[in-house]
Amino acid sequence: MRIAVVEDDDGVAGAIVSGLRRFGHEPTRYAVGADLLLHHAGFDFVLLDLGLPDQDGLEVLRQLRQVSSVPVIVLTARGDERSVVRGLRLGADDYLVKPARFVELVARIDSVSRRAARPEPAGAQHLVVSGDLAIDLDARTATVDGRDIELTAKEFDILAVLVRNAGLAVSRAALMDQVWGDAFVAVSRSLDVHMTGLRAKLGRRGLIATIRGFGYRWDGAVDDA
Repeated sequence: MRIAVVEDDDGVAGAIVSGLRRFGHEPTRYAVGADLLLHHAGFDFVLLDLGLPDQDGLEVLRQLRQVSSVPVIVLTARGDERSVVRGLRLGADDYLVKPARFVELVARIDSVSRRAARPEPAGAQHLVVSGDLAIDLDARTATVDGRDIELTAKEFDILAVLVRNAGLAVSRAALMDQVWGDAFVAVSRSLDVHMTGLRAKLGRRGLIATIRGFGYRWDGAVDDA
């Protein structure tokens, strides 16, 4: 897999690149965010540091998500809650704080990659209407009362899982497994962050019910269109 490693520290970048090659990947290192934005189309995956010399990595992520859905893991020393939440809400598929164990990093890359490559189930709904909410699962768009909602990739994935299982309880583990690809690798806080953002953007109370100690359920009436 072609992986862009965006890291300004030569020592850290060298270790990551060498490790990825041992696992059969094809890494390319960039020291500044601008290079990733110029060459992102040539990669299957991105490892993104936030402390970059040309611009903040979160801004790089924001710009990248405007033009690409390439899987991204933020790999940074910045572990404060605000940065984690912003990174996930801006569209990172996962967030890992340095120093990270390399075997865990590889496991997370594999997990995110499996999720990105997972085929859609046969017979899946494509256009779902629930009251004034319309969800196009092919175009990955959602509207409320005719107004487009700007959802991150993970927020939309969560929404899609819930509406496809409307009226059924979906466990946190099952939701993380379907959205992140591995319930044991995915960070539980990531689900909480994205669920909070999704509910806020939908702006409709009662659509997503919390089942205490288990998971969530889509309670909106669903019609196929």
